[in-house]
Amino acid sequence: MRWSDSRKEAVFYGVNYTLPFAHAYRGMNYLGIDHKKAIDRDVYHFARLGFNAYRIHVWDVEISDSIGNLKENDHLRLLDYLFMRLRERGIRIVVTAQTNFGNGYPERNQPTGGYSYDYDKCDVHQNPKAIAAQEKYIAALVNHVNPYTGVSYKDDPYIIGFEINNEPCHPGTKEQTKSYINRMLGALKKAGNKKPVFYNVSHNQHVVEAYYDTAVQGTTYQWYPTGLVAGHTRKGNFLPHVDAYHIPFSNVRNFGKKALMIYEFDPADVMYSHLYPAVSRTLRSTGFQWITQFAYDPIDMAYANTEYQTHFLNLAYTPGKAISMKIAAEVAQNVRKGDSFGSYPADTLFKDFRVSYSQDLSELNRPTAFFYSNNTQTQPVAPRELQAVAGCGSSPVVSYEGTGAYFLDKLEEGVWRLEVMPDAVQVSDPFAKPSLKKEVVAVISRAWDMKLSLPDLSERFSAQALNAGNTRSFTATNGTLSNLTPGVYLLVRKDTKPSDNWTAEKRWKNIKLGEFVAPAEKKCDSYRMVNYTPKIYEAGKELTLKVQLAGWEQPDSLIVYTDQISFWNEHNPYKKMTRKQGAIYEVAVPAAEVKEGIFRYNIVAFNKGKRQTFPGGMEGTPLDWDYIGDQYWETRVVNPSAEISLVAPSVSSQWNGVEQYTVPQEGGACFLRKYIRDEVAGRESKLQQVQYLCVQLKGKVNGVEAGFITSDGFTYKAKGNTSQEGILRLPLSALQQTATTLLPHAYPVFLDKQFKPTTNIPFEVQQIESLEVSHLTENLVLEKAWIE
Repeated sequence: MRWSDSRKEAVFYGVNYTLPFAHAYRGMNYLGIDHKKAIDRDVYHFARLGFNAYRIHVWDVEISDSIGNLKENDHLRLLDYLFMRLRERGIRIVVTAQTNFGNGYPERNQPTGGYSYDYDKCDVHQNPKAIAAQEKYIAALVNHVNPYTGVSYKDDPYIIGFEINNEPCHPGTKEQTKSYINRMLGALKKAGNKKPVFYNVSHNQHVVEAYYDTAVQGTTYQWYPTGLVAGHTRKGNFLPHVDAYHIPFSNVRNFGKKALMIYEFDPADVMYSHLYPAVSRTLRSTGFQWITQFAYDPIDMAYANTEYQTHFLNLAYTPGKAISMKIAAEVAQNVRKGDSFGSYPADTLFKDFRVSYSQDLSELNRPTAFFYSNNTQTQPVAPRELQAVAGCGSSPVVSYEGTGAYFLDKLEEGVWRLEVMPDAVQVSDPFAKPSLKKEVVAVISRAWDMKLSLPDLSERFSAQALNAGNTRSFTATNGTLSNLTPGVYLLVRKDTKPSDNWTAEKRWKNIKLGEFVAPAEKKCDSYRMVNYTPKIYEAGKELTLKVQLAGWEQPDSLIVYTDQISFWNEHNPYKKMTRKQGAIYEVAVPAAEVKEGIFRYNIVAFNKGKRQTFPGGMEGTPLDWDYIGDQYWETRVVNPSAEISLVAPSVSSQWNGVEQYTVPQEGGACFLRKYIRDEVAGRESKLQQVQYLCVQLKGKVNGVEAGFITSDGFTYKAKGNTSQEGILRLPLSALQQTATTLLPHAYPVFLDKQFKPTTNIPFEVQQIESLEVSHLTENLVLEKAWIE
């Protein structure tokens, strides 16, 4: 794909976003939110994140009847409205014409009368009546005139092409598949379409040659490198998972004549902020020109992440991931097809970019731009040349205790626009079972100091609020804006007279200066608390209790009580927590009080006469005569010489964290894997002494392999036989670096199943993060595992 005027390669990076349809559409109704205003809010954030691409698979069941006629209804009108708003921001569009499945997920399907409901997903592309309905529908869709633009979809210059359908199912022959595609192409041509047409080739590998024997101009793929729908947050180093994208049928005739599109991608079920640029790098090196994440959460629903449980992306609610997407959009425009940066870990540094698992950080650092997704100590390469800064946390340019994203854009010499988003605090697992009744991230408009170290502004500058409802006007002292609240501000260096009238309505690039979008404030006087204290610790060592408090203001105090208190006794011992940075509070428990057993404690937030006890968040304190709470935070305290338990015997009703996978190999292989960093994090002294990995399986097993995946993402294993009791005892000195099996399996299924390292990194037990046990059988039961 090339631009028609310059003939330069056209590259697109952005998101899928489904508010006009299905659950997102209904969710706005449940919450009483105007759909168009919701679209306005989200599209503004697309612009701020630098996206130039948008893709949607249209729910044909919601805009068609049983024979393929197009329905002019609210869903179609909202799609039209969305397209108009995207055009205003300069964002290009690919329309996938049909999904051929229901509109329910995560709810039940709703009856709509659409033709797709009359056919099975794997029958809809070969049943003659279904094909006839699709021909009628797709022709009507491309000829539909958008009332907001006055232009039909087939003539809209911002719609760059059409994908015929989303993830088709072709159980038949190559000739049947080719015939279906040609009929759809014929219907589009007869309708007057001259835009490129794309087709999915990452499914139905038995007919892959048929795709390339048609006149489609582009082929589409997906990439879910960490699998889908884990039901919980995945942890570990996934950079080996995104190191390469090998297409095994790239030698098929006509392969090189088709443009490559990633219609959907996401490192699903993870909250890390460093993966998106690595994904973008790999896809661009492979030659993909269109890359769209699935799926961006509407801001009005993102607090609950109900739309697609396994995906979670929104500027307000996942600020680090959103800034990472902004960096990835820059990667897409700067990495070319065929660019090679070596294999992981060498490819964590490429061009002006860096990704780091240990720091959970992605960066863009060039003379004119400095973007970072997390705290960084990296120095900008040319501070005096900076035109744009975007980040989360603190850097040599911005010192900030808030947790929301911010943007600094130079308008002219000595004049900058500053945009600051509210704080975001994760309060529950966003990838667990979703509900609009459950908050997974709290967004709070707190005031924090922000110190700017921009040579162009110096240390003395004024700040004038620009966003609606914000009237603040103040002057920086030593480069610091005190008690800065979320919003948009015009910053002007002292003794500088702007050459332009930089007002709120002034257009700059694809935004207005005064535009600002954040979740509606829902102030309350209660708090939510997240505990980062180790769950397992060694006796006789000082234990630091660490929590993050989500609330609209700092409490008067946070007080820790253990479960040894006596009611109504004013002399009960307590510990007062100290604020360290932002909303992080800590207190040290002396080594003498850290004894074997279970260390239980409550934390009480006191503020303006009100008291709230955690972990339950219950009103009152454990000292109150009528306090009925019985919840405690707990840390299991063990003897420093005790073995380190990695997998305990499972309780019938409780998942022990072990996941099982089957990998197609010789005869098939069973892999058992568990993230065990939490089990070893508080056992530093014992880790320095351990010599053996012990695994207990159900029954005697010969030729079992066991070992660890480290924080480097590399795997170290050894093979052995279990005893009659099913116990395998491996010396850690026997573990050898081997290929890392990429689990869970990626989609599409043809991608590599292993990462084979080219760098030798010696095994260090202090770096272990996951336990892995494998055997050439489909039946392997892990009962217990430990290191001693």
